[in-house]
Amino acid sequence: MSVMEHIRTPKVENVRLLERSSAQRKSSVGTLYLSATHTIFIESNPETRRETWVLHSMVSTVERPPPSPAGSQLLLRCKDFRIFHILVPLEKDCVDIQASLVRLSRPEKYSELYCLSFNPNVNKEQREESWRFIDLAAEYRRMGVPNNLWVATAANSEYRVCDTYPSELFVPKSATPAIIVGSSKFRSRGRFPALSYFHQDTLASVCRCSQPLSGFSGRCQEDEMMLQAVMKSNPGSEYIYVVDTRPKLNAMANKAAGKGYENEDHYTNIKLQFIGIENIHVMRSSQQRIIDVGEMRSPSMSDFLWGLENSGWLKHIKAVLDAGVFIARAVADEGVSVLVHCSDGWDRTAQACSVSSVLLDPFYRTIRGFMVLIEKDWVSFGHKFSHRYAHLDGDPKEVSPVMDQFLECVWQLSEQFPCAFQFNQRFLIAVHAHVYSCQYGTFLGNCERERRDLRLRERTHSVWPQLWKDRAEFMNPLYKAELSQSQGVLRPNTSPYCFKMWKGLYNCMEKSSPPRQSPADFLSAVREESQQLEEELTNHQERIAALIGKPITWEKVEVRRRRRKRTDFLWQRHSGPDPPTACTDPAPCPPVYQGRPNHKALAKEDPALSLPIGPQALHTGHDPDDLSACSDLESGVADLSSRSSSGEPELEAVGTL
Repeated sequence: MSVMEHIRTPKVENVRLLERSSAQRKSSVGTLYLSATHTIFIESNPETRRETWVLHSMVSTVERPPPSPAGSQLLLRCKDFRIFHILVPLEKDCVDIQASLVRLSRPEKYSELYCLSFNPNVNKEQREESWRFIDLAAEYRRMGVPNNLWVATAANSEYRVCDTYPSELFVPKSATPAIIVGSSKFRSRGRFPALSYFHQDTLASVCRCSQPLSGFSGRCQEDEMMLQAVMKSNPGSEYIYVVDTRPKLNAMANKAAGKGYENEDHYTNIKLQFIGIENIHVMRSSQQRIIDVGEMRSPSMSDFLWGLENSGWLKHIKAVLDAGVFIARAVADEGVSVLVHCSDGWDRTAQACSVSSVLLDPFYRTIRGFMVLIEKDWVSFGHKFSHRYAHLDGDPKEVSPVMDQFLECVWQLSEQFPCAFQFNQRFLIAVHAHVYSCQYGTFLGNCERERRDLRLRERTHSVWPQLWKDRAEFMNPLYKAELSQSQGVLRPNTSPYCFKMWKGLYNCMEKSSPPRQSPADFLSAVREESQQLEEELTNHQERIAALIGKPITWEKVEVRRRRRKRTDFLWQRHSGPDPPTACTDPAPCPPVYQGRPNHKALAKEDPALSLPIGPQALHTGHDPDDLSACSDLESGVADLSSRSSSGEPELEAVGTL
């Protein structure tokens, strides 16, 4: 049975699409179309003819509230938290549309997914090249692996030892195949300890696995030897941390099922640390409550704060971030290797390992590096994408916002360190949308072996080249690789007051009218214009030099400027994790997800906001001991007084012939 046979009514006219907004409630009249992959609304207004495309795979629920005087209602709730409110003139058409969308949004087999019918204008060679865009072997070489401590193992070739692990893994040099196989048999799902990240400065590592099958008294000599090998692979430490990301009560409950956690009496030289990240069922319920908070219409302050607190969402985000902070401090500050696990090692383990990597390594805070990190710790090491994000119609209890939480942790970090990340929140939101959309094959399947069996590399395309192509939209204008925020280890403040609700993700439908340009977009526009002016200036200088036959020389003319007193800046002192910034407002949501990758969403520059600043304003040096600098560069707020690094009156360069 083809997908088209599920469409009862392919076209309905005189449909109203209501815009859900806190400031207004407008409606557009047009025609609704149902295709094999999209729900499409096209306005009847000949002047605008605006099109709204919604992928069926992005639809979470299709609700039919009681009819209104204007017609029968449909409410489409999407997995990216957008809501489409539709009024259909006839009840019969409304019933048919609902029945069609319920079936189309719940594919029963992989062949029904959009990525298997999506054909961008690329040939076979380009498709194959897209899958080679991320090279994990090159990433391990960047980390300095293999070396005399860590080596590649062929134990899992053809997925013989663990069918949810990648075929290529790195293990301690002293771990023999017998130790690996024995450890695998003692670990849930066969997920034995393997290298996730190697820190070259301290030689400490972050490894991952699943819980041991220890029960109340069980032990395994090979598994104990495996953890000993992990410790020996770090010459500077006499023990390792074993981070169990679960609450201790949950881990103890698993003992009754023959699983549990490491017994410190059996494993010499380990320190066991419980973090307390709740399970997937708690997280699913919590996110639903935070979505309800985002949908509140004109709530009172007490209602909003009560809803936020009652959801528990930010408490869970803090727990995930705390896990990453503990691991990063152990590796970077103590020089101690860490072994991370939860129950099966593919949800909380992936969160903790990837958050710690973002804190430890500036490369993962770049656009390309972030892609590599997701490919390594989520796609390659196995994560149940198809189950967690409801790609196929299955058990709703398997659905959970695991990746959502990781992306939000990164967003929370970018709020504390606005200069440390090359990408903006649009990039995180785009990744979030693609995790759910099934437009590309990257996030399909639950492990490497499953993707191989589905022949996704032959039948689908990778999302990474497309995101890289659109990277201009994802650039953070405050990012500078040479600033201290962008180097070394990030040490965030995880006090409760430092966490915010991610309005850009959960409140993306609540837009004020008229829409305003975000400060980050405005800064990007100003910098782009300044760069164009500087290029024009350089061209004119070269032309003048060619005409007069000699190059332009520059002489420095001293221009005296008032030096600010230290006391002028004392009021700016800030005790939080990072100096406050005026450039961290949430960016506007991207256009409605249309299955058309290229949608540039930069607003036009507002002439009334023009400021006499350029890129050079962001390069002004400062004395770290001078309070007048007050870390303005770190917060992304340029000191427009153009102070010199020495604190003396600055010398302006004036061009002369």
